[in-house]
Amino acid sequence: MNPKLLFWVPAALRTALVAAGCALLGWMFGWMTGVVVALLATMVMVFVQLSYLYQLSNWMDDPQSAKLPDGWGAWTNIFSRLYRMRRDDEKNQTELTEWLARFRQAMHLLPDGVVIMDDVLFLEWCNPAAEKHLGLTHERDKGMRVTNLVRNPDFMDYIILGRYEQPLTISFRERKLIVHIIPFENRRQILVTHDATETERIEEMRRDFIANASHELRTPLTVIVGFLEIAASEGLDVATRNSHLKLMTEQGHRMQHLIEDMLTLSRLESVDYPMRPETVDIGRLMEQVASDARALSAGKHEITLQIDGPDIVGSYDELHSAFGNLASNAVRYTPAGGKIALVWREFEAGIKFKVEDTGIGISPEHISRLTERFYRVDKSRSRETQGTGLGLAIVKHVLLRHGGTLQIKSEAGKGSTFIVCLPKSAIVPKQAELLLGQA
Repeated sequence: MNPKLLFWVPAALRTALVAAGCALLGWMFGWMTGVVVALLATMVMVFVQLSYLYQLSNWMDDPQSAKLPDGWGAWTNIFSRLYRMRRDDEKNQTELTEWLARFRQAMHLLPDGVVIMDDVLFLEWCNPAAEKHLGLTHERDKGMRVTNLVRNPDFMDYIILGRYEQPLTISFRERKLIVHIIPFENRRQILVTHDATETERIEEMRRDFIANASHELRTPLTVIVGFLEIAASEGLDVATRNSHLKLMTEQGHRMQHLIEDMLTLSRLESVDYPMRPETVDIGRLMEQVASDARALSAGKHEITLQIDGPDIVGSYDELHSAFGNLASNAVRYTPAGGKIALVWREFEAGIKFKVEDTGIGISPEHISRLTERFYRVDKSRSRETQGTGLGLAIVKHVLLRHGGTLQIKSEAGKGSTFIVCLPKSAIVPKQAELLLGQA
């Protein structure tokens, strides 16, 4: 039925019913009585309408579906429609609130920064990543101009020129940031920030690695090629030829060791080569490490071995490579007559393997960088000792795969101590239970 008829027909019927009642009273008790009753009925009807208007006005101040009054007559339909509209609005508002909460949660979890600005660059909202990247605080800086908060000349030029087709890379707060402004709507702009510091660091490490590896390989190749050219162009006596062959063999072995260490390091870093845990016989491992160190020392050092701890679960080959690197470094950097102590011992938090020497020691400024690839404290001495510069980097990655850490204590001229700490969980389970039972 037509909505207009739904309103006017009941209203006309109610009016006709009141008029008929008043006419009947006038016919029965006189026309004056009918007029008075009609006037009173009209006043009551007006009062009811005004009462509902007052209730509607009060409800409009706080429009909640639960507080909507019931109506009479035409007001029943009006309040019913208002109730349905308000219920739909509340449902939509609840859904919108849920979506907004999800949006904010997603924005909070984003690794990239997001800043929402108006058309004159006043801050409206930002996520935690943007606060970290740009030094903003949403509660404190809301309503302030972003250009007053991010003081960087390149960023200011980017804003002023308005060339937002390409992102801008800036150095800000000791970070390398990629910023991009995206206009949306008519009076809004989004500023997106991406922290490229780690990417830049990895790229720099890659460049350094290639440069260092190329340099390390170029030196022995130059020696070998030079001697081959001499041998091809001149008649050499047997002693000179043998001397040259010896040097070329040494340089060839140096390249071989370098390539082996590079392959080992690449394998340790690759997810395609997961560690295969096994029970490691510590007695056999420690004896082999000590034997290799004594062979390298050739009797020039006093090397002692002490084992006071259980077997562990791990990779025998990887641990042999790591422990062997630490022991061989101690031999290489300890003058003849010095002492080297290899100790395997259990302590409260797990297991420690300690390599202590009386060698040349290391200055404090170098200690934090010792596990970097190709980092050397003394490059000339490293070449003399045939080091590849990758030994401690291999140690670090082996320990990462075994849940261990490396501690370095050293003093120039007095020696060094390298301590490998492995967790309690690395102990072979049966031996761990036995130790607990004896305690």
